[in-house]
Amino acid sequence: MTARLRTAGSWLARRAENIAAAMLGAMFLAFLLQIVFRYVLGLPIGWTHEASVILWIWLVLWGAAFVITEREEIRFDIVYGSVGPGSRRAMCVITAVALIALYAISFPAVVDYITFMKVEKTGYLKIRFDWLFSIYIIFVVASIIRYIWLGWQALRGIAPDEFDPTKASSGV
Repeated sequence: MTARLRTAGSWLARRAENIAAAMLGAMFLAFLLQIVFRYVLGLPIGWTHEASVILWIWLVLWGAAFVITEREEIRFDIVYGSVGPGSRRAMCVITAVALIALYAISFPAVVDYITFMKVEKTGYLKIRFDWLFSIYIIFVVASIIRYIWLGWQALRGIAPDEFDPTKASSGV
């Protein structure tokens, strides 16, 4: 069963990356279209700017929820890299508990606000704000699940990987 879950998880991770790449491509095309219409044709259009902003919001939160791995997250490398596995586990548990608590406490208010925003629409594309900001709910749920898993792993004695600045990369 574990092999099947790993295969399914790997497939889902690749699809999440595909979706992020598609959003980035669409944002780039909207940006190019905006340049062509404004500076070549002399016909400024607003929906391309709005589409770029919406895609950027979705891209950042989608990527943080489903694409970025624990190893690629930002940390205080000087402190984190100078401590041993036990201290890294303690830092991981403290971080996990704090983030889970903060996200869980704020979650009802966030959902209430996002559902309230159904009364507003974007200026050009007329997308309801509750649909536009729904990605934040997905991000919060995914983050809570991620940090429950990371905290559980740390409590079981599995320390997060030690950061090696000589092996830092862009994730490729």
